[in-house]
Amino acid sequence: MDDQAAGGGTPVGRRVVLGMLGLGAAGVVWGSKLADVFNRVLAPVQAMDGTGLTSLLPAAGRFRIYSVVGFLPRRTPAEYRLRVTGLVERPLELTLADLQALTPVRLVRDFQCVTGWRVPEVPWKGAALSAVLDAAGVKPEGRAVSFKSFDRSYTESLTLDQARRPDVLVAYELEDKPVSGAHGGPVRLYVAPMYGYKSCKWLEEIEVTATVVEGYWEERGYDTDAWIGRSNGRRDDPVG
Repeated sequence: MDDQAAGGGTPVGRRVVLGMLGLGAAGVVWGSKLADVFNRVLAPVQAMDGTGLTSLLPAAGRFRIYSVVGFLPRRTPAEYRLRVTGLVERPLELTLADLQALTPVRLVRDFQCVTGWRVPEVPWKGAALSAVLDAAGVKPEGRAVSFKSFDRSYTESLTLDQARRPDVLVAYELEDKPVSGAHGGPVRLYVAPMYGYKSCKWLEEIEVTATVVEGYWEERGYDTDAWIGRSNGRRDDPVG
């Protein structure tokens, strides 16, 4: 989650938690210089931590950065490929250049994490997910879309109607810059009206399915329909 919320599990000791939070605060000050240290120090602890706190990496800009695998997976823009599979007429393998050749969509929206923090007025740019689906040609039996990350663990899903909203992007720019590896680049999903855990980072595959396949956090008890406001007692009706 970067966006994605921590789940339940076996608790770790208070000293470990406080130590991790201290390192996180240092990361806010020192930025990316501590990223490698976090990867070396926290990855071994990740295996015994069910709180999700070991997935909190140094802050990047206005965001808190999380990874459910305890490290930041890497793909260069030249290496990047996005597969579109499942119930489609034309399976695709798209490069970053292919995505950039589609009509670009720019949105400025708040980014809301289900844990409560919000980043206001974030500019995003990318291809509409609906345009990617249209390029592949969704078969009549396709009713939902599943997303897979190249971290080899994270997954998400939307109904086909949700996926076709104009405020759902296959994003390659964040704050008017290429999406960084820390933020889930080179390409990530951005689902504007839903909590951040729906916006799958390090996007590698889009699969059209007959039914909704619950994602990583849904399997751990989170809402499948994650409209902002639903999980914190305040209803923010999605636009559109």
